[in-house]
Amino acid sequence: MTYQPATSYLVTCYLLTILRPMLRRRLVMLLLPLLLLLLSGAVLGCYFETNDDLTIVALLRGETAAVPVTELYLYFHGYAWFWSRLYAVAPLVPWYGLTLYGLLYVATVGIFVVLWRLLRPHAGRWQVLAVLMLFWSVAWLEHGLWFNYMRVPLLLAGVGVLFAAQRAPARWALAVGLLAFGLSWLIRPSAAVLGAAVAAPGAWWLAGRKGLPVLAGAVVWALAGALWLNLTWPPAAATFRRLDVLKSNLNDFQLTAPPAQPLTPADSLGLAEARAWMFPDSALVNEPLFARVAPFRPGYFLQKTAPVKILALLQQLPRDYFSLLLLLAATWALVGRGTGRRWFWLVQLGYAGLLLGLGTLLKLPPRLALPLLDFWVIGNLLLVFRSEAAPRRAVPLLLAALLVAAVPYGYKIWHRSHTLAQEQQRNYQRREDLHKLAGTADIVVSDLWEETYKSQSPLTEGHPPGIYAFRIIKPRKHLSLLGWQTLHPSQPALRQQLTGSRDFTGALQQLGQRPDVAWLLSPEGAALLNRHLALRRQPGQPLLQLVPVQPNRRTRKNAMHAYLFRVKFPQSSSKAKIL
Repeated sequence: MTYQPATSYLVTCYLLTILRPMLRRRLVMLLLPLLLLLLSGAVLGCYFETNDDLTIVALLRGETAAVPVTELYLYFHGYAWFWSRLYAVAPLVPWYGLTLYGLLYVATVGIFVVLWRLLRPHAGRWQVLAVLMLFWSVAWLEHGLWFNYMRVPLLLAGVGVLFAAQRAPARWALAVGLLAFGLSWLIRPSAAVLGAAVAAPGAWWLAGRKGLPVLAGAVVWALAGALWLNLTWPPAAATFRRLDVLKSNLNDFQLTAPPAQPLTPADSLGLAEARAWMFPDSALVNEPLFARVAPFRPGYFLQKTAPVKILALLQQLPRDYFSLLLLLAATWALVGRGTGRRWFWLVQLGYAGLLLGLGTLLKLPPRLALPLLDFWVIGNLLLVFRSEAAPRRAVPLLLAALLVAAVPYGYKIWHRSHTLAQEQQRNYQRREDLHKLAGTADIVVSDLWEETYKSQSPLTEGHPPGIYAFRIIKPRKHLSLLGWQTLHPSQPALRQQLTGSRDFTGALQQLGQRPDVAWLLSPEGAALLNRHLALRRQPGQPLLQLVPVQPNRRTRKNAMHAYLFRVKFPQSSSKAKIL
């Protein structure tokens, strides 16, 4: 009994001696990604790649909907319900950006852990840390700098699969991998499936058949989730999904051909509105319209569209992703032509075919291209370093490739940061002008607002701190005329709340008679609305037309996009009224 304290002390010291390196390594793996993300944000800033994210935030806040939207249908399953309530309780907190950046941090920690465990047997601690920081600089930094929600499910799902495969058959690691895939699937199902698919070769090279459970779990989750969505979606949500695909085929992917027959006035206007992203009138822009005016003809696509898209893709990849291509070349040099490498080269063809197919049939924006290239490089590294028989020159060659890529890529990122900061300021100033032009109006009808969301900060959601609280506490309703959100089922309910009519044309007519409505339009948008109002006018009804506000010297700059309604009565061309 008298020796128990001394024995306990010795055991404790022994355990600390063993555990201290492990705790220190885990602390580094947790803190290093956080410091890199914070440093990048402080030095380079963070910007939204597109206007989609702030468009979603506006729906969640209820600024562009009758009430805060709790279901976006195509993405953020569960997240939207959670966020809409958080914004109602604490509107000054950027919940959307904080949540997604938190998940991006988790994905970054996960890939650092995977690469550390992969490289540590082949190099010293400081060499591995150098590889991690350089890899982050040339292959991962853009995810936080040029942010879009699509990056998160792609990265998190793929990292979850690799993490679980590296530790197979550990059940806790399998649970972590499936949790990462599940969180990604709830953000965007198709992106999560793609992320898991591009990580699958790396998972196989890491664990072989032992890595199949995480992939099988992801497949089961995806199939069960798709079945659940199809069984629980209301008809309006199913229509929204079909129309979203059709508008993407026309505007995003250029999969459609010109109409074969001359168009009626209604179809001509509908096609013009669809090409301008103006979808609010379901009586005009609907599924039959797309079938008539935007058919898919394989011959036209292969002869006219595909060559142009392939050429653009072949120019885009070396221009924007030369750092990743250099790393791929380094892995190819390390693999060489050794025996048993046939499957490796087949996988390389598969990755190349995937990029070419996505870029040709769909599109390959940065939010999609960089994550795919990341997992291509990581998968190759997993094959090179998976065993102790890795080439002795592997780590020095990898470091050399990273260093060579870091200098020009660093300049490219610095220049992009400067360009995005300028665009952010221009868009903020433009939105300020629109705010001033709206004045005290309770409702703003506009096709300009969403354009100003691009390059805004995810952590302020486009609002500078000085005016952030005022704008959020005293919001006004926005009736959007352009964008994918005009297809969302929440928009008819918004029109009914504002005017008592779910019909788009009827709502415009009602709003045109109200003095508390500001019409802030581009000349092109006003022209489309005037065509729309003229076409949808019933016999005997007055003709409604939007006319520009005549600016004076003081308001000339800000009034350039302000419009008012003019009503012309058919019985007397001289009788006119300004509303």
